[in-house]
Amino acid sequence: MENAKKEQSTDTRNFIQKLFKMKTAQEKQAEKEKTPEYQAIDTSKMVLVIKEGRANAAQLEKAQKVARIVGTVITYVFLLFMSFIVLFPFYWMIITSLKSTTEIRSLHQTFFPTNVLWSNYITVFNSFDFLTYVGNTLVVGIISTIGTLITTIFAAFAFARLNFRGKNVIFAILLATMMIPGEMMVITNYITVARLPWFEFSTGKVVTGWLTYKDSVFASMIVPFWVSVFYIYLLRQNFKQIPNELYLAAKVDGKSDWQYLWKVMVPLAAPTLISIFILKLMGTWNSYVWPQLVTTNNEKWRLVTNALRGSFTTTAGEPQYGIQMAATILVTVPLLLLFIFFRKYIMRGVGRAGIKG
Repeated sequence: MENAKKEQSTDTRNFIQKLFKMKTAQEKQAEKEKTPEYQAIDTSKMVLVIKEGRANAAQLEKAQKVARIVGTVITYVFLLFMSFIVLFPFYWMIITSLKSTTEIRSLHQTFFPTNVLWSNYITVFNSFDFLTYVGNTLVVGIISTIGTLITTIFAAFAFARLNFRGKNVIFAILLATMMIPGEMMVITNYITVARLPWFEFSTGKVVTGWLTYKDSVFASMIVPFWVSVFYIYLLRQNFKQIPNELYLAAKVDGKSDWQYLWKVMVPLAAPTLISIFILKLMGTWNSYVWPQLVTTNNEKWRLVTNALRGSFTTTAGEPQYGIQMAATILVTVPLLLLFIFFRKYIMRGVGRAGIKG
């Protein structure tokens, strides 16, 4: 018992001595830190740490700057390459329109014509009824575009705002038809138009007395394409972005669906309607298969793209590439200008339609 008490007192004494030593060491360290020499050493260490930090930050900033410069250079090189791929065919088309047939067929091609032949463009107007075909294209394009806008507005409004049985099913069926290639619809459209009581395709004669031959041909080119499922979908998505509270407020004010459509929805969807107008007009301008089929019996009412096919050949049947390219440029320039001046409306209209599903 006494031995146990002695061991316990010894352990307690040792523990107290350790605490005293630790406290003494801490006091000595505190006094040492107060000395000028220690503070100078500590300050120098801090300065070194700050300098190293600044050096690392400068290196990091330099690396980021180099990365930005390299990324910018790569981006511009890629854009220049893609611009070259897009623009070079147009440049080659322009210089080809200014060359003679002999120079075009030469094995040694140049990037600028040896003899500039502006006469190719004069020949287009003198030997080819260019303005007549352009006029036909404008008539068909404008009328078909206006008709497409009307059907698109009504259909999009019905699918976006009206509630009727089978709406979603009908809309799904319409979307499914977008997967059918347009070429597969040519025969169906031909049979449909051939059975309409205004034109006889087999004989090229007008059936209805109140239509002229020209009116019948134009109607046959326009009517089958007054409805576009893609444009209906595009405008319907835009209409669905308009808050339904506006529709309910209009109903409270006693407005009809007709008034709400033309006074609220159409003005708000103006960018999309402009883009539809431009895209449809460009599509009609470039159409070839259907107008070629409808105007088989009379080339006078063809569109400009159909009229250029097989034109400007020699008596031996050899194509005059320079004149053909000149005519192609005259056909392409209006579309390019139309897209350049209205591209922001096209991008805005398509972009807004893709926001809400």
